[in-house]
Amino acid sequence: MKKKLVSMLTLVSMIVINGCTNLAENVLDEASVSGLSDRQAADGIIAPVYARLPDIFLHTNYFALQEISTDEAILPYRGGTDWGDNGIYLAMHQHTYTSTDPNLRNTWNFILQGVSRAITAINTLPTLNDPVTKTYLAEARGMRAYYAMLTLDLFGLVFVKDDLGATSTILRGEAAVEYIKTELLAVEPNLETSVGPGRLTKGAVWGLLARLYLNAGVYREPYATQLTFKPEDMDKAVEYCDKIISSGQYQLSRDYFSIFNSDNHDNKELIFAVDQRADLNGHNRMAYFSLSGDQFPIPAYPNANGTDGPGITPDYYRTWVNAYAPKDPSVDPRFYKQNLSIYSNPADSCVAEGDFNINRGILRGQQYGLIRRNGVFLKCPDGKFKVAKLYHDTRNKPTLAVDFTEQIDFTVAGSNYNTGYRVEKYEFSKKSVSGRNFGEADIIILRLADVYMMRAEAKLRKSNDAASALADVNTVRAARTSTTPPPALTAMNLDLLFQERGFEFYWEMLRRSDMIRFGKYEGTWTEKTNTDKSKRLFPIPQTAIDGASNLPGYLKQNDSY
Repeated sequence: MKKKLVSMLTLVSMIVINGCTNLAENVLDEASVSGLSDRQAADGIIAPVYARLPDIFLHTNYFALQEISTDEAILPYRGGTDWGDNGIYLAMHQHTYTSTDPNLRNTWNFILQGVSRAITAINTLPTLNDPVTKTYLAEARGMRAYYAMLTLDLFGLVFVKDDLGATSTILRGEAAVEYIKTELLAVEPNLETSVGPGRLTKGAVWGLLARLYLNAGVYREPYATQLTFKPEDMDKAVEYCDKIISSGQYQLSRDYFSIFNSDNHDNKELIFAVDQRADLNGHNRMAYFSLSGDQFPIPAYPNANGTDGPGITPDYYRTWVNAYAPKDPSVDPRFYKQNLSIYSNPADSCVAEGDFNINRGILRGQQYGLIRRNGVFLKCPDGKFKVAKLYHDTRNKPTLAVDFTEQIDFTVAGSNYNTGYRVEKYEFSKKSVSGRNFGEADIIILRLADVYMMRAEAKLRKSNDAASALADVNTVRAARTSTTPPPALTAMNLDLLFQERGFEFYWEMLRRSDMIRFGKYEGTWTEKTNTDKSKRLFPIPQTAIDGASNLPGYLKQNDSY
């Protein structure tokens, strides 16, 4: 029997015609490939369905949309030139983004390519006889629904089609929510339970359903002055969170930062993630995005440094300060983890290669690290690596200390290389072939802590069950026992829960959706004063609008663009 094998190789020829009207795939007839079993063919068909996730979750794509648009991240022109990119990061933060933003366009295209690959798999897998195709078919259909959730959340619409040659039906509002719900419910019975976070499982679908129900009030009426959260939606969110928690398959991690280590694929807190093991996809650059260009986290790679990208806003930082005053926020183990002892003991200035690990979390003040001269790291007489205060040598500013300041803005002074507290949440990979651009930590889409927090929120929104919500939040806080966990909270309401989500999930690409749901997205923070609620949705890329122009009235631009 002839098999059409959609492999990684053949899918390089992916094209998206008309931006969205015809998601067309160049599928090559692989009948000439001999010796392939149906299982091998099925493996080759399902892999591309997931393979666009690393591109979507690239630091300049989905991260920029979900974080730089919020109070958690800001990216000025470093030194007046770096990260200028025609002002797209300034516009993203100030909510003046436009339909020509290349990061918006790239994110849109990658998501729709994921949809196209899922449709190809849905149509091709039934031609194979291996038993695994039943599971793979469910995964492909479920991933099509997940990609639809992304377009609904970001752009307010969903494309529906079963045949790549057909024109998609566009759904918005209630119809879009119902479509995604129906698709996820349809595939759940045929999914596996324990194949790891890099594939769609029953637990992942339960979590996505909980997320869908929790956000349904936003998705139905994205521009509503007062969002409506239906009691029955909140009940369903609780139901699916309960299923995950009672399954016993997942476990809150004792060590918060281990959730983001290079070997996090086996961390029991992860439910659904972008699989980045062993440079599988090679696009996780989260570990270097925020660091200084004079921070070198891996002794084996003298060219693996940071890029002086985004920092956190003073407004976000002050939420930590205000919550823990008069104590320093570092009493919360989620805020900071010291790995280099020189920060607390200046005499510890020589470190063995195997013991060198940069600090994690939110990095403040003077930074210490490996000292590089003429392309090599300095060493102590005993052969260990020299560690000392860092200066911006790579920026030709040898007198400017790598001394991260709280203040950061779009002024000349506020855009300097040392401004803004930085975030080092994901670990630099010590096994990566480049050290810099190929992080091997799985990028988290959904983890167990979020399930507890979603359940808490649903209970608050339905009946103001503060006691149950408080118990769920404190369960997460108390779990981080590898160090002293943060103290238990004594009260809970929606504002406190929003703050707690900011502490638990910072820079995990949840903030924009959270801010919209909690009514915070039209607020004011560092360099952002725009209060236009139509900015809750991003503009449909102009290339897609132009591509659909042959079908008058088919693709309508979102309000205000």
